[in-house]
Amino acid sequence: MAHEVEITLPNARKVTVQTGLFLNNEFVSSANGKTFPTVNPATGEVIVQLQEADKADVDIAVQNAKKAFKEWRHTEGAARGQLLYKLAAIIEANLMDLSEVETADQGKTLAGSKANAISAANVLRYYAGWADKIHGKTMMDTDSFFNFTRHEPYGVTAGIIPWNYPLSMWAWKVGPAVATGNVIIVKSSEKTPLSALLLAQYAKEAGFPPGVIQVLNGYGPTAGQALVEHPEIAKIAFTGSGRTGRRILETSSKTNLKKVSLELGGKSPAVVFDDADIDKAVSVLAAKFYFNNAQTCVASSRIYVQEGIADAFTKKFAAAAQAIKVGDPFTDGVNQGPLVDDIQFNNVLKYIDAGKEEGARLVTGGRRIGSQGYFLEPTIFSEVPEGAKIMREEIFGPVTCINTFKTEDEVLERANNTTYGLAAGVFTKDLNRAIRVSSALEAGTVWVNCFMEIGPTVPFGGFKESGQGRELGEYALNEWTQIKSVKVNMS
Repeated sequence: MAHEVEITLPNARKVTVQTGLFLNNEFVSSANGKTFPTVNPATGEVIVQLQEADKADVDIAVQNAKKAFKEWRHTEGAARGQLLYKLAAIIEANLMDLSEVETADQGKTLAGSKANAISAANVLRYYAGWADKIHGKTMMDTDSFFNFTRHEPYGVTAGIIPWNYPLSMWAWKVGPAVATGNVIIVKSSEKTPLSALLLAQYAKEAGFPPGVIQVLNGYGPTAGQALVEHPEIAKIAFTGSGRTGRRILETSSKTNLKKVSLELGGKSPAVVFDDADIDKAVSVLAAKFYFNNAQTCVASSRIYVQEGIADAFTKKFAAAAQAIKVGDPFTDGVNQGPLVDDIQFNNVLKYIDAGKEEGARLVTGGRRIGSQGYFLEPTIFSEVPEGAKIMREEIFGPVTCINTFKTEDEVLERANNTTYGLAAGVFTKDLNRAIRVSSALEAGTVWVNCFMEIGPTVPFGGFKESGQGRELGEYALNEWTQIKSVKVNMS
């Protein structure tokens, strides 16, 4: 059965996409023959039907991966790196196809999809450079023994990626996994599966052997659960909701105790002090928050502004939000596309209703735009009770809260009063305050006079219920290797 389908994009360009499961370097039908649709969120129309994986397909993928690992684990690091370099180059050569398919499937602007594709290539290139630098240590604790450590791959691993940044998250999992000698099975989100399949195609073109990188389309309760339960998968990396993250940990504890790394949700505070450059704080926070419709785990959905500048900041931030052009993400000048699907759209509307009911003041936005697709006005609440749902729970949509504070100690207590700890931001011209406050904030990443600046070299991950382990940077290599100690008797 052929799994190449030519689709017509909203900009009238025709692109060939894959719809099968990527197993052993081939696009194949699922064992059960089931399919599911992926939908263009700008129109609500089906783009294409894809093969749906379940437990039987996971079993096949694992057996392929086991066979591939026997050879891949002995492949020289430099050779693994060269394949990653080639994959990064192929992504850049196919930038338009990849970006346009991503925009049609996910809804972010074309500029946003291009940025994500370039970022994915950069991440793969970064880990290509690490592939031949996975080193252990030597220890001579006595004259009788020579000791050394080896950083060895886990073997068969899996990555479950989310729908909000599928291009980036594919690279964040695949890059360090294969650089360190693992083989990996990626399960894409059923909401945005198309770019993961294109990346799989590019991996084959780059020369990765069969079974080293495999991609499954499917749903969490079936394909995802089968990956987590599988006794021959040694490591799993997941990006997504806290609820699912807990279930993965629970399942791991009941099966083979596989290594688990989790990047979960957030309710990130941004603290704007009265000495900050107000215009800079507004422009940075508005641009970064509403990017991708705030469907971002680090989105600054709680903004605390010191009383002396609160009125000025709120007016300027509201003006920036109102200036955002919402519409067809393929159209030049559009800053914000649709939410990913009807489920997410209706969920965000419920949060907006809850904010009104709980006494928050709606500053701007809060309404649907048009009758087709899942478009929503950029929305701002102020004077929000600290215990309100919109202040406590991750909304994952273009709704932010602006509250005021008086003192540094007060805002630190309020900013840290959350179960999450993924990211935070500080805006101030006082260097001492910047260091003091960033040190006191309970978050895995703190940005000072900037926000959502993420690159390959700096580790990313959360405190508290925002996850465990780190992605990106050298630190991520620790998540994909296990340490073996060897002791040689010299006497």
